[in-house]
Amino acid sequence: MKKYTIQQQTLFGHATPTAYGDEEFSIRDIPRDKANAMIIENHYSGKVYNLSEHHHGVYIGDVLVGCLQWGPGMNPASGGSVVKGTEPGEWLELNRMWLSDDAPRNSESRAVAYSVKLLRKQRPAVQWLQSFADERCGCLGVVYQACSFLFLGEHTSIFWELDGEWYHNIAATVRGEELNKRKGAAFLQANMDRAIKHEFRQFRYWRGLTNTARRNLLLAPREYPKPNTRDKAR
Repeated sequence: MKKYTIQQQTLFGHATPTAYGDEEFSIRDIPRDKANAMIIENHYSGKVYNLSEHHHGVYIGDVLVGCLQWGPGMNPASGGSVVKGTEPGEWLELNRMWLSDDAPRNSESRAVAYSVKLLRKQRPAVQWLQSFADERCGCLGVVYQACSFLFLGEHTSIFWELDGEWYHNIAATVRGEELNKRKGAAFLQANMDRAIKHEFRQFRYWRGLTNTARRNLLLAPREYPKPNTRDKAR
């Protein structure tokens, strides 16, 4: 089917892209609250990333089956260590993604591809994107491989499990005013004697949107990771 882009008129006469896809499968802007509710209820982390800026609903026909949330990374100023000369606002991270198991085969890669196309129309200043596949949920990033993202390596992150909740290691180390700002951090630190420490690998995937970003990439692409006895490809 022919792909379409829906343009919403603003008060100042400028058109803002709000959707990309076709009658069968599309990505559409949805309210933050709606996307957050889906993530809290269904995502393995059970948590939202409050700095997410773009909330893309995944639709099969007119049925909402998932969402993607894009925004800055945890350290927006760190983009220059990945692509030379990158300023905050010139890159985005896929903060959260969830799709229903009822979605057809290959819907995840299709959702990412369409969402990227919509982002390019909504944020023309963005030069590159990144996302992380998390070993915690058994992912190697096959969905990003299918979308021709580059694999830039892996690192190990510490997570803490407490009373059925998961916390990034930042929640265990944050101090001062940030302690009360970060949800659950104070509770975790008060109960560290009961918390269980876990170490998981995270796989970094990258997609350049401009020739300049590709030329200035500082990290060498690597071969895609493959499953081993501890991994479960998705």
